[in-house]
Amino acid sequence: MALERYCPILQVVGYQNSGKTTLMEKLITKSADQGLHVASIKHHGHQVAQKNEIRVKDSQRHQQAGATITAVEGGGSLQIHSKNQSWSLEKLLKLYEHFSPDLIFVEGYKKEQYPKVVLLRGEKDVVLLHEVTNILCAITWKPLSVTEVEFPIFDLEDSSSYVEFILQKLSDEYETSI
Repeated sequence: MALERYCPILQVVGYQNSGKTTLMEKLITKSADQGLHVASIKHHGHQVAQKNEIRVKDSQRHQQAGATITAVEGGGSLQIHSKNQSWSLEKLLKLYEHFSPDLIFVEGYKKEQYPKVVLLRGEKDVVLLHEVTNILCAITWKPLSVTEVEFPIFDLEDSSSYVEFILQKLSDEYETSI
């Protein structure tokens, strides 16, 4: 896909209430503070459309963090007042190309193939490490008994380390300055 070469795309995945939106805010803020044009996409993952105020809340958090374009997709609804039976991440990324972002952060879409940061609240969430692909790193709420992984695992409280790591990896991969 041309957009993959156009700008870095990073997914933030985890189960409900694992801190995905908070991590998105940190990544967006740091990137926007460096003068980057940042875009975000949130997938709320529910089969029925959520109330508009719930979708707007997370979108506003992304905007307040510095994202210049945001979208929330799920339940056949796209926040930008366009309706469709299904909005794939691929369709949204093609739409975003017209806004010329420097970087796109995606919250959700566990089954897609872009580089991912995985948030884990506890031992029961470790199964997610076996369900998703292309893991850049994991962030845990508490120490876990995870062995033999090919990516670093950070403590949730060490945000400066994992934010720097994530942005540096994206910068290295796309040979750009983030």
